[in-house]
Amino acid sequence: MNRYLVLLLGLLMMTSTAHGADLVSTIKAVKPSMVGIGVFDPLGKPQARLTGTGFAVADGGLVVTNYHVVDVALKPKEYLVAFYGSGTSPEVIAARVVAKDEEHDLVLLALQGRHLPALVLAESQALLEEGTDIAFTGYPIGAILGLTPVTHRGIVSAITPIAIPVPTAGQLTVEALKRLRNPYNIYQLDATAYPGNSGSPVYLADRAEVVAIINKVYVKETRENLLRDPSAITYAIPVRYLRDLVSNYLKK
Repeated sequence: MNRYLVLLLGLLMMTSTAHGADLVSTIKAVKPSMVGIGVFDPLGKPQARLTGTGFAVADGGLVVTNYHVVDVALKPKEYLVAFYGSGTSPEVIAARVVAKDEEHDLVLLALQGRHLPALVLAESQALLEEGTDIAFTGYPIGAILGLTPVTHRGIVSAITPIAIPVPTAGQLTVEALKRLRNPYNIYQLDATAYPGNSGSPVYLADRAEVVAIINKVYVKETRENLLRDPSAITYAIPVRYLRDLVSNYLKK
């Protein structure tokens, strides 16, 4: 009996090690495509404000993030940028909005004079199955300690509508009402993301293939507006909507 138990434990350890090795390789493939998204003022104090996460797609001259990440009020000399690299002195790349999908909270930014390694977008139209191993990389605490991409691992815990009905119309926000008219499914993840993770790529743990985009603000204000203490649940927008946005832009 003990011999079989030892064999079983050995097999489980080998499987765990193999999965861990896959994720190690995947993270290495993802990180060169990552950028912080924010605003920059060379004369400001501070000079930079990090508002979210982005990643390169297509030919590498385009970056994706959530629309709400760039929908910020700019001070007189501030401009939109992507921060690339790690540490306290990342490369600052000017960026501009070239396409947006406010319904799915997505935006494409064109980088000025810079191309980065692009991530692959999953081509399947089918949603992931619940229980699928995923990971996502981004900047959960901004750049307080320097620009450092952080990876979290989890699973797809549920596929759920972006908006939920409420007992009375008076409890609906304007945003929730709009989304109830055109509902679509999103992913609920068993992994904790933070505000700086907005725009992070969600990818399969065993390969660098983007399957969704983390969203912390747009979704939560719709689904959790009735909660006194909003949950730590993480949501993500399926990649099909991003793929359509990129495709339509490249056709122009």
